[in-house]
Amino acid sequence: MIVRKLQDIRKSDRNVKSEGWESARLLLKDDNMGFSFHVTTMYAGKELHMHYQNHLEAVLVLKGKGTIEDLGSGVTHRLAPGVMYALNAHDQHIVRPETDILCVCTFNPPVTGKEVHDETGAYPADTSAPREHALAD
Repeated sequence: MIVRKLQDIRKSDRNVKSEGWESARLLLKDDNMGFSFHVTTMYAGKELHMHYQNHLEAVLVLKGKGTIEDLGSGVTHRLAPGVMYALNAHDQHIVRPETDILCVCTFNPPVTGKEVHDETGAYPADTSAPREHALAD
């Protein structure tokens, strides 16, 4: 069993900050769960261009509001508490938070923990094998 506290993750190297967002990564590749699990804040007034070419992602908005634009279809969707979106086709998209947006996210395959978006808006593919089961914190 793995048990972790968000407040502890926020104080550790599992809390990754980048331009326009911050992500507390509670489960990572080395946890051997088959997915990673994050609590992420996207900051108001930022325009986040993302294109996860190597990962699928599902996001549930807990707090805040904004929009997500699907660049493939040109359709823009409203984001608000209770809205889930899944990038099931490696969808290129732009998130535009009107207020800070707090959300939970899962990635498949799981991320290693240090990823930040590259120039294309993607996380790089990780081809290393996972370690033996990591100990719970």
